[in-house]
Amino acid sequence: MTEHAPTDRRPSVLFVCVHNAGRSQMAAGWLEHLSGGRVEVRSAGSAPKDRINPSAVAVMAEAGIDLSANTPKVLTTEAVRESDVVITMGCGDTCPVFPGKRYEDWAVEDPAGQGVNAVRPIRDEIRGRVEALLADLLPEG
Repeated sequence: MTEHAPTDRRPSVLFVCVHNAGRSQMAAGWLEHLSGGRVEVRSAGSAPKDRINPSAVAVMAEAGIDLSANTPKVLTTEAVRESDVVITMGCGDTCPVFPGKRYEDWAVEDPAGQGVNAVRPIRDEIRGRVEALLADLLPEG
């Protein structure tokens, strides 16, 4: 059996939405959970709120993912530069673009102001998108 050379570099993903309080936080939570540490995960917002959407926290807790200690972060050029993949979810043109980066825009409904019953399908849609992304980033499983 041949041994592969170890790689110190994990792929890195940045999730961006306007407030960094719902969609991007849920996506980051899913990717951290499902990747088991094999992917470096960041999230940020172009105009971050002061706290995470309580409905997003609640529905992620139902799935066994604790976002309660997370805080929204402001989008920086450095975060984009340091990421291999940048996933935007409604941040418009505020995300800096660097050559060689992979960019995707996910049209996902904004959970802002919605209750848990409305946010659950958003959570589940994001999970499906994250699973597909993860299969692409780490095809060996």
